[in-house]
Amino acid sequence: MMKADRKTASMIRVDQAGEYGATRIYAGQLAVMGDRHPMAREIAHMAEQEERHRAFFDGLIARRGVRPTALQPLWNVAGFALGAATAAMGPRAAMACTAAVETEIDRHYRDQIAELGDSDPELGDAVAEFRAEELEHRDAALAAGAESAPGYPLLSFAIRAGCRAAIALAKRI
Repeated sequence: MMKADRKTASMIRVDQAGEYGATRIYAGQLAVMGDRHPMAREIAHMAEQEERHRAFFDGLIARRGVRPTALQPLWNVAGFALGAATAAMGPRAAMACTAAVETEIDRHYRDQIAELGDSDPELGDAVAEFRAEELEHRDAALAAGAESAPGYPLLSFAIRAGCRAAIALAKRI
């Protein structure tokens, strides 16, 4: 087992927490939407990709001896609730949630890639690959009408602020 330094451990911890939260958001959305809406297939595809990302970070946590976030029970409930609430508001609100989350994840992953440089190819390559998929999710959400969701500016602002707070907390706790 390769022990991660403090900075890398923090990156891995927050990335695993974020991917776990994303799987919970999509689970909440699918629990409300079921397969009744054409958007459900797109959400299920996104959920599968997020699950693959989470599994990668789960493995990295184990291999590198990184302590996972103590806040995972909170992300479990909060992620599912956010997904369910936005899906209950309608498919466009569910897509607004995805667009907001992925906008923040893009920023977060872009910053990590710059900070890592070529110091950790395994982590850097995975983050770059996952960032590209997160951007696909954001773009699909925008194409599906995210910006026409009721109260989009406020909804997007609140979700993005929540993501920034979750990232900051998961780095440390």
